[in-house]
Amino acid sequence: MKKSFSLLILASAALSAQNFSKQDTLKGSDTMYRNFWDVKKYEISVEPNIQNKSVSGTNKITFEITKDIKNPVFQIDLQQPMQYKIIDSDEKLCSSRRDGDFIFIETKKEYKKGDTHSFTIQYYGNPTIAKNAPWDGGWVFKQDDNGNPFVSVAQEGIGTSVWLPVKDIWSDEPDHGIVMKIITPKDLVGVGNGRLIAQTSEKNKNTFTWEVKNPINAYSIVPSIGKYVNFKETYDGEKGKLDLDYWVLDYNLDKAKKQFTQVKPMMKAFEYWFGPYPFYEDAYKLVETPYLGMEHQSNVAYGNKYKNGYLGRDLSGTGVGLNWDFIIIHETGHEWFANNITAKDQADMWVHEGFTSYSETLFTENYMDKNSAEKYVQGIRHNIKNDIPIIGQYGVRNEGSGDMYYKGANMLHTIRQVINDDEKFRQILRGLNKDFYHQTVTTQQVENYISQKSGIDFSPVFNQYLRTTKIPVLEYSQKGNALKFRYSNVIEKFSMPLRLKSNQLLNPTSAWQTVTLKDANPVEFDANYYVNYLQLN
Repeated sequence: MKKSFSLLILASAALSAQNFSKQDTLKGSDTMYRNFWDVKKYEISVEPNIQNKSVSGTNKITFEITKDIKNPVFQIDLQQPMQYKIIDSDEKLCSSRRDGDFIFIETKKEYKKGDTHSFTIQYYGNPTIAKNAPWDGGWVFKQDDNGNPFVSVAQEGIGTSVWLPVKDIWSDEPDHGIVMKIITPKDLVGVGNGRLIAQTSEKNKNTFTWEVKNPINAYSIVPSIGKYVNFKETYDGEKGKLDLDYWVLDYNLDKAKKQFTQVKPMMKAFEYWFGPYPFYEDAYKLVETPYLGMEHQSNVAYGNKYKNGYLGRDLSGTGVGLNWDFIIIHETGHEWFANNITAKDQADMWVHEGFTSYSETLFTENYMDKNSAEKYVQGIRHNIKNDIPIIGQYGVRNEGSGDMYYKGANMLHTIRQVINDDEKFRQILRGLNKDFYHQTVTTQQVENYISQKSGIDFSPVFNQYLRTTKIPVLEYSQKGNALKFRYSNVIEKFSMPLRLKSNQLLNPTSAWQTVTLKDANPVEFDANYYVNYLQLN
């Protein structure tokens, strides 16, 4: 964009950055303690002590050196008050030290690019307890309706290091996945990500071993413990048979069998729009949890109380959202946008939430009809606050506005109208999931991809909707069949075509223009564009 707009953004960033600390930078940046090693695999054991609300276990972190380096210091993240002990390493360590929420492992060795090594770290203690999961995250120790323990963790915002020693940055996922052993009391079941590969019992404990073969974002690594029962089915998908695996509290089995019939039509819709489910090897799983929901990869958290809508409410206010279960649809949409394509930095979280919020509209279009879908996406606009920009501050684990959901969805819906070719738009969505398959990305990569594949420069649109709180206003006046119009409340040199209901195309800018309409009837604008309209005298 123009220099003046860039300077505005930089000035805003500099002002906001004053509120961040060294600890924030260590959490959110690819620091000198992180940028020379790449995680290959996590091998985890976890055992909650339900009575004491504590957790303990180990994590073997296997990694590869990405550049030649001498005497490096490794940063491992583990939030206080959790404690640690390094119990095994194939390296000669000089020492380890704790600094706040970080462990620094000092070494005395020259490493070569391509070398593979590991640390095994024991962890133990009382982790942060979630005040309001999943938004205010941490561990959740509750009881089900029958008084049985019901335990899990929600950590997208707070970070997986709230309990587990990991490299807690979105840009580095374990390329070879994870193995997680969940140790529970004898009468309970532990459910993790991926597939159950082993189950053993010894004295008064059970051990459930789960394996994920694909890369996985750290905040998706979640154990859940409860009085679970399991049922299964398969879906004939684009890549063959997809295993569908459901773990629910024993007394909710009948409700789940009825409510989860929505999964197959959902898979059909999402594979149509986004391409094959990204984790056939690890299966698809819905797991009942003691909080509302979260997009844990191949381990989708479900707590919507077996109701349609959002706990029985329609977030669009139109009635359309009561035709399907919000948590099943939304959190599964994240399997494509968040888990398959993951933002490198939390500031770009709109890539997760904007596309996934729009997945609700796309599902509705397949499940119901296009008119209902358009009614829904227009309806969710009443939730938009336009308080701060959608993109946050980079390098400090800072999210932008919650408008990344509803405004992000409406921006994408607007882009779809500008492209004016639903098949091309669909191929762009499928192409994103194919070309960035199992990768971490930046906003700029996503923006460039959409512009390149559509043949339209959408950079002014992204800058307007993602980086400011301004919504374009089309000012207009009509005399007979003469329509005078321009954009206001826009960034410098903003341009975005608009199509009237009559299908006549306008190309507004901030300069006044006049066009001749097909007739003298009052002009009708297409409400599918997220634009405000102001008629002048």
